[in-house]
Amino acid sequence: MSEPAQHRASGESETNSETAIDHVDQLERARDRLATVDARIDDHGEETVRDAADAYQRALELLEDYVDRATGTGRENFKAYIELEGQFSSLVEGLPEEIPRRDAFESALDAIDKRRLSEDDFDRARNALEPAAELSDLRDERTEAREALEQARKEATRRQRTIDEEIDRRTRLLELASADLEAPVDRLREPIAAYNEAVRESFVEYRQSESAREVFAVLERSRWYPLVPFERPPEDLRAYVMETDAGAETVPKLLEYANYSRSKLEHYVDDADELKRNVATQQTYLEGIDAEALSVSWPPAPAAELRYRLREVRPFVDRVGGEELVARLRELRRLTLDPEFEYERLQTAAVAVDQLTEDQRERLADGRIEEELEALRAEREAIRETLDVEG
Repeated sequence: MSEPAQHRASGESETNSETAIDHVDQLERARDRLATVDARIDDHGEETVRDAADAYQRALELLEDYVDRATGTGRENFKAYIELEGQFSSLVEGLPEEIPRRDAFESALDAIDKRRLSEDDFDRARNALEPAAELSDLRDERTEAREALEQARKEATRRQRTIDEEIDRRTRLLELASADLEAPVDRLREPIAAYNEAVRESFVEYRQSESAREVFAVLERSRWYPLVPFERPPEDLRAYVMETDAGAETVPKLLEYANYSRSKLEHYVDDADELKRNVATQQTYLEGIDAEALSVSWPPAPAAELRYRLREVRPFVDRVGGEELVARLRELRRLTLDPEFEYERLQTAAVAVDQLTEDQRERLADGRIEEELEALRAEREAIRETLDVEG
């Protein structure tokens, strides 16, 4: 497995000139909506709105609870009616005289103030309460307005992150635009290719000559080296290789054994079923053990980054290929330090040649990338200012 691939400059989305307007307007509309609702509540008073809304909800609950029980002529129906009238009367009498729409509650009480109720009476009571719904709706509207503003903030913040990524991509494109596309990048490509070929050949020999136990020890050691991304073996397979005699065989030999019949396999290992269970089920993993984690990608990383990675790779290269392979690694490191070699110039040119698409080159040439970058920065600033107001 190769070193982490560098971020490619291709594929960035075009700047949408409406995007900034969308997010800023969405924030401002949400803020204005909440401010309007808050002002309407302030006109009545927070406590008044709360009391009126709670009373309205309680009145609806009473009507809903008793609509089935209090209609009809039976004894239980009459008893339920008495309960309803008592509770509804207490609710209305407990309302402050100055509470808005108090008359709606009184009209609803009048609708059920009779000895015998029908469903039509309950409908009339609900209709009479309708004017009182205004303040309850106002409270609900404020909740919705707050949620809408919070959602607008989240979307604007997400857009900011996207803009930052797009700005980084275009900034990198502008850096690549200054690359010397005529630079002799083969001077850099050839030693990297030679090293990669040598490390792959060495790893093939290593895999064919060393025990699976030794190979697994190398793979496990990479746990402590984040820039040497070997895929470590599954736990069951690791335990089998490290703890049984079969682990003394090479990886190719274990793969060969996995294809034997059980009767034939019994001549080579102590427990044919155990090998089948642990090796045959992991053939894809075993076949995929290769030198990619030790190779250098093309185009290569910047000088400082590559030097750091080569330092991490070195103990593995030494174990796999010995001093001859380490010497090739050392030569690559020397190139990143030699001012006469001009590593950074060649590396930047290699990235530009490899990553710049025809469309990107055209947009760089006619100035569109710079225009997009300017628009993105303006969009980011507009959103930031609006969020600061919200914050």
